[in-house]
Amino acid sequence: MSRIVVFGAAGKAGSRIVAEAASRGHQVTAVARTLDAPVTYPDGVYVVAGDVTDPETVAVLAKDADVLVLTVGGPDAALYTDAVAAAAAAVRAAGPAGPRIIHMGGGAGLLDEQGERFFDTPGFPEEFKPYAIGQIRALDAYLALDDSVTWTYLSPPPVHFAPGERTGRYRSGLDHPVIGDDGQARISYEDYAAALVDEIETPRHLNRRFTVGY
Repeated sequence: MSRIVVFGAAGKAGSRIVAEAASRGHQVTAVARTLDAPVTYPDGVYVVAGDVTDPETVAVLAKDADVLVLTVGGPDAALYTDAVAAAAAAVRAAGPAGPRIIHMGGGAGLLDEQGERFFDTPGFPEEFKPYAIGQIRALDAYLALDDSVTWTYLSPPPVHFAPGERTGRYRSGLDHPVIGDDGQARISYEDYAAALVDEIETPRHLNRRFTVGY
């Protein structure tokens, strides 16, 4: 059993990560900016209000955690790097036995067949650019960390990432999207959550990015 703190627990992906981790018997703390969100958490989950960009809040919750899961969302690009900074500082403060970080990344920074980031390709939607920039900068911030912080950055597919069913089946890749038999890169929130908790239980991508798809 791992002690897992999930920031952004009221979100579409965050709530599913909480549910997946709790269903496997992990001790889960769900952190949301407000407790007013219409989310029903599984029995046994500790729910607390908190801001992932607040260093003091993150440090307190990190003290008794094995893993910090960051699910960050919003058009303010600084939000993402602020979250990385707060989590990294908390890990360092906790010392050698401090938690590792798993970050729900973005798909826009993945590479297409020509090795170009999807963010840089013609036609990338303008309305998504602030989110994409934030996630790309977050990955850069992780890559700049020293070995005192252990992290994993899990990217969903660039486009097809939505609620669906949990199949428990997926394939992993590194810097390029995982393309299915239909020629598309896709995964449900539910199977993304399963992949993330699998990474918690059996770490295979320490201090690097990876992605999942069908």
